[in-house]
Amino acid sequence: MASTKASSNTAKSIQVPLISHPLNPAARRSKDRDGLINRIESYVLTHFGPIWALIQAVPPLRRRTNRWLINRAIYKTKTRPYPFSTMSDFTSWDSLTDRSYSDRHLPSAELPGGPLPPIEEVQALFQRRGETTLSPKSSLLFSYFAQWFTDGFLRTDRVDPLKNTSNHDVDLSPLYGLSRRITPLLRAKTGGRLKSQQINGEEYPHYYYRDGRPADEFIAEWGELPIIVPDWLEQFPDRKATLFAFGGERANVQIGYVMLNTLFLREHNRICGVLSHEHPDWNDERLFQTTRNITIVLLIKLVIEEYINHITPYHFKFQVNPPIGGKESWYRTNWMTVEFNLLYRWHGLIPDKVVIGDQMLPMEQTLFNNPIVTSIGLGPLFDAASRQPAGEIGLFNTPISLMETEKASIQHGRLVGLASYNDYRERVSYPRVTRFDQITGDPERQRALERLYGHVDRVEFYVGLFAEDVRPNAAVAALIGRLVGIDAFSQALTNPLLAENVYNEKTFTSTGLSIIESTRSLSEVLQRNIPPSKTMYAASLTRLDWRRIPSNF
Repeated sequence: MASTKASSNTAKSIQVPLISHPLNPAARRSKDRDGLINRIESYVLTHFGPIWALIQAVPPLRRRTNRWLINRAIYKTKTRPYPFSTMSDFTSWDSLTDRSYSDRHLPSAELPGGPLPPIEEVQALFQRRGETTLSPKSSLLFSYFAQWFTDGFLRTDRVDPLKNTSNHDVDLSPLYGLSRRITPLLRAKTGGRLKSQQINGEEYPHYYYRDGRPADEFIAEWGELPIIVPDWLEQFPDRKATLFAFGGERANVQIGYVMLNTLFLREHNRICGVLSHEHPDWNDERLFQTTRNITIVLLIKLVIEEYINHITPYHFKFQVNPPIGGKESWYRTNWMTVEFNLLYRWHGLIPDKVVIGDQMLPMEQTLFNNPIVTSIGLGPLFDAASRQPAGEIGLFNTPISLMETEKASIQHGRLVGLASYNDYRERVSYPRVTRFDQITGDPERQRALERLYGHVDRVEFYVGLFAEDVRPNAAVAALIGRLVGIDAFSQALTNPLLAENVYNEKTFTSTGLSIIESTRSLSEVLQRNIPPSKTMYAASLTRLDWRRIPSNF
């Protein structure tokens, strides 16, 4: 359930017109190619709630079960290092070590049956048909969080799509920056804090511009902060003037980015205050680095314990229990794959309109529009996003504004020669499908796929991912969920801050460990970083009205 429950003291927001969700087509999809073991696993994890509650109530049993289930999720496929990257079609020392190219689960392949259908026809599979199809489980805040969080490590090079600009780690780079030369420009250089200002009684980052040009404090010998500023923003000088100085170049793109970056900036500075009080002899550098360590692990914890648990339909709730995985074969240097990058194009999550304060605005008006955030404040904005449904991830649900991005994603998959949807099913321990009704229970999707591809073996990876039906009580379809589990666990839990010799009081202080281990939800981080109020603002990735529905074997 959602971590923040509604009460008589919750924030008021306008009613969002809900669209009734049709019977989940997954209930009509043929399951004869799911595989018996997969079906048994899914059934056990989505049933027997009282037994799972008992397991989680006994800490030693919960920890062992947590480790076993995480390992089982990752070992659905072969583990890193993978023999291929987007550098070449053969293995070389460079392709095994140069992480400026994207890793890949499978080598490039040519799909059978001749030329693939025209990209424009495939692109049309994604376009929203009328009103947004809403997710029965996910809130708009889930959409915001997914986009902001993944933008830190899924970073396609804008010049060469075979390459990336990623650090390959969960390191809060949207806040702190990608490199050691960016971070100093964001630091206050006193008390370990990040630069900030007060607006309407709340803390926000410094503005990037001063008198129409980047402020001197954000310019170094090598250049200036890499902040994206679209040409059309010149028509809105008030919005351009209020862009914030963040570490990530896309951090001002949409209010969801700004909300989450601002929240973690406040949390960083709050923790700095706690540590400086306890360690008055510490200098700025030690305060900053220790606080950064704590904040990064806080994010990892929220990703596993709230975000991943929201995505799955399971009764068991995964936890971060450092150290974990140090002796496992999946414990390898992080390297983001091109498949992981593409599967996260969850454009269907984005609704056409968004609730802001007491009105509903087109989503486009929330782009590069920081005055919305500063005029309303974080509490009401998080609350509104928690009370509005996200769209559902899948075909026929991408807003028109993102259709060119869908086209680019399809092109990207073809450029790197991704293997077929069926090949990737087999790669992660699902049986290959033999009929279109084994992909989706939606007759319209079945007809569209058959018309374009003719045979299931020709369905492209990117299309197949989003053609699948979202599972009951989950946020994503089965193949997306499995791939997210594989990469999320094996690339978040390998963070060096979670290692056996690092996760201790020397790295975080006893107070820092207490902050990490006592924090269970994004809501808790929000409540301690907004002005005191009689209103209990919600911060939930799960719709507040969501209720588990029965699922069949």
